[in-house]
Amino acid sequence: MFNFQQYRHIAAPGWTLGWTWAKKEVIWSMMGGQTTEQGDCSRYKGNVPHCCKKDPTVVDLLPGTPYNQQIANCCKGGVINSWGQDPSNAASSFQISVGAAGTTNKTVRVPKNFTLKAPGPGYTCGPAKVVKPTKFVTSDGRRTTQAMMTWNVTCTYSQFLAQKTPSCCVSLSSFYNDTIVPCPTCTCGCQNNLTQPGSCVDPDSPYIASVVSAREKSNNLSPLVQCTSHMCPIRVHWHVKLNYKDYWRVKVTITNFNYRMNYSQWNLVVQHPNLDNLTQIFSFNYKPLNPYQNINDTAMLYGVKFYNDFLEQAGHNGNVQSELLFRKDKSTFTFEKGWGFPRRIYFNGDNCVMPPPDAYPFLPNSSLRQNVSLLMLLITMFISIAFHFSCV
Repeated sequence: MFNFQQYRHIAAPGWTLGWTWAKKEVIWSMMGGQTTEQGDCSRYKGNVPHCCKKDPTVVDLLPGTPYNQQIANCCKGGVINSWGQDPSNAASSFQISVGAAGTTNKTVRVPKNFTLKAPGPGYTCGPAKVVKPTKFVTSDGRRTTQAMMTWNVTCTYSQFLAQKTPSCCVSLSSFYNDTIVPCPTCTCGCQNNLTQPGSCVDPDSPYIASVVSAREKSNNLSPLVQCTSHMCPIRVHWHVKLNYKDYWRVKVTITNFNYRMNYSQWNLVVQHPNLDNLTQIFSFNYKPLNPYQNINDTAMLYGVKFYNDFLEQAGHNGNVQSELLFRKDKSTFTFEKGWGFPRRIYFNGDNCVMPPPDAYPFLPNSSLRQNVSLLMLLITMFISIAFHFSCV
């Protein structure tokens, strides 16, 4: 299994792969993975297969599995990193020995109805297609063998299938305006204690330890978030911090409000027109993404390994932050009309909800010009009225 997505991981508790056999195949043994159920193997006596189900479900083995049960790229608990961030860990493998399937490429049938959960819904798999047989080169590089048959299955992801509500939002602020634009209210849900009590946790509650139990953290994937106006598990705050003669500086803060989730090897994808002039970044890694060839307006930001690549759950340490220094392009640079704020932000591949454009912090100059013109209009009106009465 290859995760070719540039910035979407398959996170813990990992992938689950399923399919339906075309005939009465069974799995005699497995390396690097296991099925969740054995099924009915009563027709076999003595040597019992590993799985006899018509529709087996396979999961990865956990780290620490004995070496005699491992193969390459296995035993990571089903976690697969994104291709753009960590290509060396963007694959997962397991090996099965199949019985009652046939012995030639004329008698073997392609399985059907492939499903992939990673770990929840969101992926839709197409049919398996027969491709050129895979070739294997021996360790000394002097001999090549090939498989009898090779099939490829492609699974695509949809955020709308994965979750009913967004999972992250963006708030904005700037040095030139006192207004802090929060995430839109009810972005990822609303606080509804009448119909859904316990949907969020008050951080000041003295019973927070009992509400957020260790058992819930390990067995429940649904987020248990801190009570906020937006109710999102993740908030990204973009602050235009300083303005120099030839540069300007931004501070980015990612806050985790989820009490059930630690985000390992998180990443942030930002779209901004000045990213082609990014001069320096502090405490984050940076990788440019060029979806439109020569247009360099998209970048992936991610943590430094063993330093801040692990975003802890809600609490005192549940945030990471960095600063970005941009060089000004005098032909295009301006702070007007929200230019200093990103066009779009993704966290771990999920599209984050932005505030409406008319709510962005505006430059005080535009407001000042409007106030001055209104003041001048009032003064002119009073002078005209006074002049009129003096003449009468």
